[in-house]
Amino acid sequence: MRSILVHVYNDPGIESRLQIALDMARSFDAHITFLQAVMHDIVLPNDFYGSITAQMMPVVQEQADELRRVMEARLADEDVRWDWVQEVGMADTTLMAHAALADLVLVGCVSPEGSELQPSRLAGALAIEGRSPVMVTPKSANGFDATKPALVAWNGSPQAAHALKASLSMLGKASSVHLVTVTDEDDQNRGKLPSTDGAEYLSRHGIACELVELPAMGRNPAEVLIEAADHREAGYIVLGAYGHARMFELVFGGVTRRMLKDPPLPLVLAH
Repeated sequence: MRSILVHVYNDPGIESRLQIALDMARSFDAHITFLQAVMHDIVLPNDFYGSITAQMMPVVQEQADELRRVMEARLADEDVRWDWVQEVGMADTTLMAHAALADLVLVGCVSPEGSELQPSRLAGALAIEGRSPVMVTPKSANGFDATKPALVAWNGSPQAAHALKASLSMLGKASSVHLVTVTDEDDQNRGKLPSTDGAEYLSRHGIACELVELPAMGRNPAEVLIEAADHREAGYIVLGAYGHARMFELVFGGVTRRMLKDPPLPLVLAH
């Protein structure tokens, strides 16, 4: 991992993303690109002639420039390689373009256009439609320890396998890796890759893992995964994403949708 792309937006999780990005850059000797998408095309209700929008555009740009000045001043004292890109446009469009050559994309769990009570549409779009793994960061994380245990959610799907492959460089630094399958009475896993195949793939890359199978017992699989991660003191969870980004049909059905609302630890998503 040599290139990390970070979404810059003045949301409650901006400090968390900054600290995680800095820690990851040091751990992997990576370069950070801070991408700030400034949306000038503001749509306001009842502003039929665009007069209010025209007045707000300079304010939006001024706020973006101030955030950039503050963060660049802080980054000047950090021992990492970084650059800053500011572009006018929608966050998903600009991030998608720059993510093509990024090894990992960091975004918050709150969308710029959304509510804090809803899962991030931006994270969903990047995970489903992008080609780079996406890390969704908690709002209150104070850093990232690459050596902590890692939990990989496994359901035997191609998406879970891709997420496993996409996170190899991170898993290689983890003190332990746990491949966790959440099962219920109706889950026969027919036609799906067994977890032993995932473990064998990791072993070929010099990574040992523990195979864990946990019954759902009527609970939402998201709760089971979070509980398993907490029990193992995991630093992050790896998830495969599938379906349509705007519908948030992700791994284990609605598991990621539920976890994205307020993740207790970083989530690494890949499609």
